[in-house]
Amino acid sequence: MKWTSAFRRCAVTADLARAQDLSRQVLDREGRLLRLYLTKGDYLRLPARPDEVDPAYLEMLIAYEDKRFRSHGGIDWLAMLRAAWQAAVQGRVISGASTLTMQVARLLEPRERTVAAKLIEMFRAVQLEERHSKDEILSLYLTLAPYGSNLEGIRAACLHYFGRPPRDLTPGERALLVALPQAPERLRPDRHPKAAREGRNKVLRRMVISGLVSPEEAARAAEEAIPSAAEPRRFAAPHLADRLVAEMRDETSVASTLDAGLQQSLA
Repeated sequence: MKWTSAFRRCAVTADLARAQDLSRQVLDREGRLLRLYLTKGDYLRLPARPDEVDPAYLEMLIAYEDKRFRSHGGIDWLAMLRAAWQAAVQGRVISGASTLTMQVARLLEPRERTVAAKLIEMFRAVQLEERHSKDEILSLYLTLAPYGSNLEGIRAACLHYFGRPPRDLTPGERALLVALPQAPERLRPDRHPKAAREGRNKVLRRMVISGLVSPEEAARAAEEAIPSAAEPRRFAAPHLADRLVAEMRDETSVASTLDAGLQQSLA
C-alpha cells in the first residue's frame, strides 16, 4: 500500500519548489553582491546556470559523477549493471550508479534512503529528462547541491569558501567543489580540513585516470591550501537593503545604485 501511494504521487511532474525558493540578494550598480538573505527554509541558496560557471569545473563534475550525462535519458543502465555486478562479486557496494539527473530528483524531493525512494528517484529522473534540457537539469544541480552547513548551490559555496563567484576556479577548487556534495558535513573545509583535502585529492586522482587532468597539474592542485574559514558574509548597507527587498517583494535579485567598494571602505 505504501509503495502504491508513493508511486501514485509520482504521476505528477517533479516539484521544483525547492529550486524556486532562493536567497534574495541586493546588488550594487555593477552587479556585485551587497547583502544576502536566507531562504524560507533558512538556506543560503543562489541560482546558477552552466554558462555562469567555470567550464573546466563542469567537465570535472560530469567526468566524476556521470560521464554519460549528455547521452542517457536520466538513468545510466550501464552504470547500474556495473554497480550491481561489483556488489554481487564483492559482497558490498563498491560504486554508485546515481546520475546527475537522479541526484537532482533527490535534491528536489528529499526522501529517506529506501528501495522505494530509489525507484521514485529513477522515475523522476526520466520525467526531468523528458521535460527539461540537459542545461536546465545542470542548472538545478548547480542551484541545489549541498556544500555543508546551510549552503546550497555552487554560487553560495564559492562566495562562502572563496569569496568570489564560480567563474574562474583553480584546479584544486574545482576538485573540492566536486567532492563536497558527496558528504557535505563530513568534508566541510572550515571544520574538517583533513577530510576535505582527502576528498579533493580523491577527485584529482580520478581525473588523472580519466585523462582530464595531467599528473603534474593534479600534484600542484593537491598542494593548494584548503579554505580554513568562511569569507565574511555580505552585510553592506543593511537598512537600505532591507527597505529595497521590502519594496520589491517579488524580485529575487534587487539592484541598487550603491558602490560595493565604497560601502566596504566606509564600513
